[in-house]
Amino acid sequence: MKLIVGLGNPGTDYARTRHNVGWLVIDAFAKKFRIDVTKHEKEAMTGEGRVGGGSVKVAKPLTFMNLSGDAVRLLVNAYEIDAAHDLIIVYDDVDLPLGKLRIRPGGSSGTHNGMRSIVSSLATESFPRLRFGVRGANYSETAPRLRDYVLDEFDADELPLVDGGIARAVDALLLFARGDLRRAMNEFNRDPKQPKDPFSHYILYCSHTLSLLQ
Repeated sequence: MKLIVGLGNPGTDYARTRHNVGWLVIDAFAKKFRIDVTKHEKEAMTGEGRVGGGSVKVAKPLTFMNLSGDAVRLLVNAYEIDAAHDLIIVYDDVDLPLGKLRIRPGGSSGTHNGMRSIVSSLATESFPRLRFGVRGANYSETAPRLRDYVLDEFDADELPLVDGGIARAVDALLLFARGDLRRAMNEFNRDPKQPKDPFSHYILYCSHTLSLLQ
């Protein structure tokens, strides 16, 4: 079984904030693959379904962000999840431009309190994660508090980038569900405007030239 956890805070006050983008990705993933996220267990709302030929459980911790590790640990233990290969955490990252994705097989928690909690609870940094950029053009490093920024809702003109990023995150999670994290990294860590293969245009050009010479 694969376990996909999106980080966020419960309650309508937080529903559309930058800090809750992990929940937004889970909701979109669940909707696409018709998973009902209605079961309350292990301090989280969860749902389970078949995705990519295997069993997938999605979860939204209800512990509030700073205690996310409590719910993740309970789920990992209850379902005997191999964190290094079968767990992925989806969360917001203010260090990344809005809508950008970064997928990694492990690493430090950085400044994110939810990830710090998970690393502490699992006693390891060796688990995949998908970081979703939430730093909009209105962000300033001289702003009063980072906390205030991530707990604000997205601006209306930012929503197309947010929606596009969520759609790409869902596609990346499908590859993870299929057991292909490396492909997910290769395809979705780059800017969506970049070609998938930097040599593709050259190869097409050579093929076209050869066809003309034959």
